[in-house]
Amino acid sequence: MIADRISQALERIDRALAQIETQAALAKHAPASNSAADSDLAVRHDALRQSVTATIAELDTLIEGIDT
Repeated sequence: MIADRISQALERIDRALAQIETQAALAKHAPASNSAADSDLAVRHDALRQSVTATIAELDTLIEGIDT
């Protein structure tokens, strides 16, 4: 039962990462802009990226600690 929940969680994470990668690839092809709103967006994006990275690291630690 725990293994199923872990498997489902990993599948959701994989789908989310695929969506993030798709959006990142699309963003690379978007026209560049230098507005203040874009600067604010870049700051928020970096903060979100750091948060997601920390959360994924925490999930990795939790998953490694589970006895299967």
